[in-house]
Amino acid sequence: MNSQLQTFSQGLNKEELLEKDRSYMWHHMSQYNPNPMIATESKGAWITDVDGNRYLDGMSGLWCVNIGYGRQELADAAYEQLKSLAYFPLTQSHVPGIRLAEKVSEWLGDEYRVFFSNSGSEANEVAFKIARQYHHQKGQPGRFKFISRHRAYHGNTMGALAATGQAVRKQKYEPLAPGFLHTAPPYCYRCPFGKTYGSCNLECAQVFDEVINWEGAETVAGVIMEPTITGGGVIVPPPEYLPKVREICDKLGVLLIIDEVICGFGRSGRKFGHQNFGVKPDIVTMAKGITSGYLPLSATAVRADIADCFNEPGTNRHFRHVNTFGGNPAACALAVKNMELIEEEGLVERAEQLGVALREKIRVIENHPNVGDIRTFGLICGIEMVENRDIKQPAEPDKVTKVIAESKKRGLIIGRNGDTVPGFNNVLTIAPPFATTDEDLEFIVRIVKEAFDTL
Repeated sequence: MNSQLQTFSQGLNKEELLEKDRSYMWHHMSQYNPNPMIATESKGAWITDVDGNRYLDGMSGLWCVNIGYGRQELADAAYEQLKSLAYFPLTQSHVPGIRLAEKVSEWLGDEYRVFFSNSGSEANEVAFKIARQYHHQKGQPGRFKFISRHRAYHGNTMGALAATGQAVRKQKYEPLAPGFLHTAPPYCYRCPFGKTYGSCNLECAQVFDEVINWEGAETVAGVIMEPTITGGGVIVPPPEYLPKVREICDKLGVLLIIDEVICGFGRSGRKFGHQNFGVKPDIVTMAKGITSGYLPLSATAVRADIADCFNEPGTNRHFRHVNTFGGNPAACALAVKNMELIEEEGLVERAEQLGVALREKIRVIENHPNVGDIRTFGLICGIEMVENRDIKQPAEPDKVTKVIAESKKRGLIIGRNGDTVPGFNNVLTIAPPFATTDEDLEFIVRIVKEAFDTL
């Protein structure tokens, strides 16, 4: 345990720490929890709690600790930057920001301009504002609407939450920002159009053409989507889906915004998730894996020709948006080092290898009566639990939580698509760090199987 934690906890036992937690902490995304896990240390894919128990973090924190815990190189990069320039606003510039913007554009494989923020929600808010202003400055001020998908998650802020297609997340917070619409997801297991992949007309993609035209193409600014819906249930599209949506957007003059907050930085087995489908987005949003979760940072990468529109002469044509901490020099320096390590250690390829191995090994549970579907995308796995395989009735919450609890009891942390849409929070999620070893992967599969065997 580091010296600061030792100083704080000196003389405090676990119950005293918990009492302070109960008095002062408000936990994310959970009802009152009087006995949370108190983490103290981490290394590789493993974390240790205040009692000394070790857990394999099968969710990389919140889908973010891509290269793994305990990387001294990342701590050093931030430390050295903090010593020389701890802060400078990006109304001007600094060297780490320049280096990172160049590297992000290089990874995207095209010329982009990069705007830095702190979180995925903020990155998406920036994308929405840029898209609306761009159309306005191109002589189409009526383009203000955005089309997202049901089941999708794009953030917690009022615009990003409006784009989110998860009803439970929105309850008691509405009305949200206006102008956001939703279409059915590319959900082959539960096809909203009653079709079967291979004998369909890709209705899940064609619907964008219909909705945009029904709304009036002259009113639609953009389409936003993750390459694969992640937190909404690991819903993986057919390979033709994203190219078809790109084609529709091009035809109707709509910007395509790709949310890479989770799928980016190697998680999909490519540098960015959309690269699995061979498309070029107009705007790309990213966070989480950009620093592997070590410091807050996000980015909105905008195609150069779109960004150049904001540099043309005229009143209020510049992008009037500022973020105090976005692009902090230490976070940018750490992110550059993170991306360098991913390259030097072949971690994108390693994520792809781990994903293939996980997909094969997890099949050991595919015939379990409570497993309806198993879906993977790179090093992301979703296990959809059901009560009845024939009618695909979603599993009751107690079954889902039991698998999670039994896994944790055995030393494995996995997730679920919690607080998404009513009645369908039944998908277990697994997304371990790229530092996961072959032995760690065997452990993950063995523990998940043991947890299912308790049902």
